[in-house]
Amino acid sequence: MKKIIIAVLFIVGAYGMNAQSNGAEALNGVKEGSVLQIGTLDTPRYKHIDFPRANFIIKKGGIANYKKMEGVQVVVTAINKKNDGTLQVQIKRTDGRRFFGNQSVVFADLKDALESGELRKI
Repeated sequence: MKKIIIAVLFIVGAYGMNAQSNGAEALNGVKEGSVLQIGTLDTPRYKHIDFPRANFIIKKGGIANYKKMEGVQVVVTAINKKNDGTLQVQIKRTDGRRFFGNQSVVFADLKDALESGELRKI
């Protein structure tokens, strides 16, 4: 009887693991290589895209103009699942330029950035 119960639990557990989808691809079909667009900004800074603060941009010789980022197309280069369950994406510009003249890649919280409109699917 114990062997049957263990076998049933094993089968249910294996089925449950196969039923789980990869969170990176399940979230609106965004995966590595997807092209997104940076949305318009209602506040002085982006909340869910981790752009550096203005003083760090200026220190490295860049120009801290967040309004110029509106409408820039970016490509997802990596997707990481953090310990708290959120998906963090690494993005870079499709035209090969740097953000603010000194940042080649930035990170963003995928779910919150898509919901708030900071990132949009093209």
